[in-house]
Amino acid sequence: MTSTYATTETYSVVDVEKVVRSIRADLLMIASSSKALTEEKAKEYAHDIEVLAKGDYLAFADLTLLDSLENEVAACRFDVVTKDASGTSRPGVMWPATPGGRVRIVLSYTSKYTDQAREALKRDLKIGWVASTDDISHRALSAADGRAYSSNGYGANRKDYS
Repeated sequence: MTSTYATTETYSVVDVEKVVRSIRADLLMIASSSKALTEEKAKEYAHDIEVLAKGDYLAFADLTLLDSLENEVAACRFDVVTKDASGTSRPGVMWPATPGGRVRIVLSYTSKYTDQAREALKRDLKIGWVASTDDISHRALSAADGRAYSSNGYGANRKDYS
């Protein structure tokens, strides 16, 4: 199946792909360092993030490393920027190895992600996303500025928590 995406902003699908490549690299580094996520699953998450971003449906992606007792160990959040994004940081995030842990990913959508859009994209997504009521405020962690990835005004600002 082939999908077509369009945008009315100054950036193109190629710009979205460049930014998502950096997010994908971060996901793979998180999988490798934390051992709480497989590389294959990280690639599936990155795929879905890209599909949603290309349709202008993604507002942010929040990733949290949880230990075996469900305590937060580390987190990061990628906020999508569709106007005047700037940042040329190289990907890079190392989380502590967390035996028995897991990585939780919560996505937030733009208002463009209607029921009709959800139905149309259902076949293109690799993850069976469900509604979440998880607290993603990361109150138990300290926030720090992360990195920013951008291309022609489209970007993702990463905030890190440890």
